[in-house]
Amino acid sequence: MSAAAGDAPFSWPARVYWEDTDAGGVVYYANYLRFLERARTEWLRARGVMQQQLATERGVQFMVLRVEADYRAAARLDDRLAITVEMRPDTRTTAVFLQRVWREPAAADGARELLVEAVVRVVCVDAKTLRPRRIGEYLA
Repeated sequence: MSAAAGDAPFSWPARVYWEDTDAGGVVYYANYLRFLERARTEWLRARGVMQQQLATERGVQFMVLRVEADYRAAARLDDRLAITVEMRPDTRTTAVFLQRVWREPAAADGARELLVEAVVRVVCVDAKTLRPRRIGEYLA
């Protein structure tokens, strides 16, 4: 279900746009949640799982139960980011995603800078009743 030991986590590139920032050109803290959500969606897509298809054909969707985020440094307008995703099974109906937001270096020889670390717990639910359902193969 998750990357094997030693494998690199899934990484999704993003850029900071004006709409992501406050008046000072710094990413507004709640907008990091959007980056995290999009990266999890792209993680699923990379595995051939489309959320709309899951909802309409399989009758399931995922909902966030909890987010813990540690903000370490601020992203700024025009920064290039990489948002990483690592999934860990939790219970029969939940999974935990370890996610990080990195600032990509401006120069090829530079190092990434860790901006945000987050733990996101999601639950698989019936698309109509919103009652928990077994994750099963949906995140395999």
